[in-house]
Formats: sequence, C-alpha cells, structure tokens
Amino acid sequence: MGANWFTVKSKGKDIKDAYGRSVEHAEDEYGHQEGYSGHINSSAGYRDITKEFKASGKIMTQFMDDSMNRLTKHQGAQAICLQQPVENNNKTKSQVEHIVTPGTKRWVLTYIVYCGESRIASSLTKGDAVKRARVYSEKHQCSTIIKMERRLEKDAHALVAKVTYKPSSTERDGEWVFFGWASY
Repeated sequence: MGANWFTVKSKGKDIKDAYGRSVEHAEDEYGHQEGYSGHINSSAGYRDITKEFKASGKIMTQFMDDSMNRLTKHQGAQAICLQQPVENNNKTKSQVEHIVTPGTKRWVLTYIVYCGESRIASSLTKGDAVKRARVYSEKHQCSTIIKMERRLEKDAHALVAKVTYKPSSTERDGEWVFFGWASY
C-alpha cells in the first residue's frame, strides 16, 4: 500500500473535536475505503506538536516540509494550533423559557401495547389492553407487550420548559492544521 500527504485545516471546541470534524468531512468527501482513502480519515489518530513548532522558529510551510521527510503513515496526523479556542466564561451558560399552559393537569394511568418499539394501542384498563394485544398478535403473528404508563389526561401538552445554550459574545472555536501521511 502507498501513502499520500495530506494537509487539512479544521475548527472545533478543542483538538479532539477539530480532528473528528476533519475525519467526518473526509469520509463524506472521499469515503472510508476501508482505511485506505489517502486522507486524514485513514490516519492513525493525531499528535499535538504546537510546542515543537513554536520552539523550532520555522515558518509553517518549512516546518511541514521538514516533517514530510521524517514522518511515516503509521504515526498519524500531526496537529498545530493556529488559533486557541475561547471558552464561554459566563456565570450562567443557559437560559430557561418556562411554558405555562392554562388549566389543571391530571395524570391518568394507561396501559400501552407495544410490538417491539412500535406503540400499537392504549387503554385505560389492563383487560382492554390485553384484548387489543391478543388481536394484534394473532393477526400479525408477533409478540406484544403491555406497559403501564402515566399520561396527561386529555392529551394535554407535557412540555413545561425549554432550556437553551446561551453563547458568550467572545466565545469561539479554535483552529488547527492537521498534516501527515495517510494510507491509500
């Protein structure tokens, strides 16, 4: 098998997220080809070499050219951080929207008939649920189960609150460049 040189820039919350996004993009673009696409998705993980790059004093292209001669396809992708991520430092990182519905809510016990994960029927009594389950099982020649569940009376909406992430105005993803040899 041969090897192909690749260079990919990717953003993410951290280096793991950025690597995952670049691998996912490569699989969408080139397919997985059983580990032999010649792109980052066929590399053996990654290694952060940002400190080594900064210590070298070289420009990025020169550092990468020098790496081309010493790396192999078995070493995985090399990663250099181009822009550090900035985390959300807000004290509160989410907001809550309370959903108020008028009227009183009453819970009722119901018996639900299932065939696998599919909901087949519901009933207020166990006897009626068993009858429905037997009819369904005999007609479709399959097994059914009956579960007891609490439901809101009159199909009332059970949604009571919505919590959403509240981003910081200074929050941003980091950016990394991944490079190396990959099998093809």
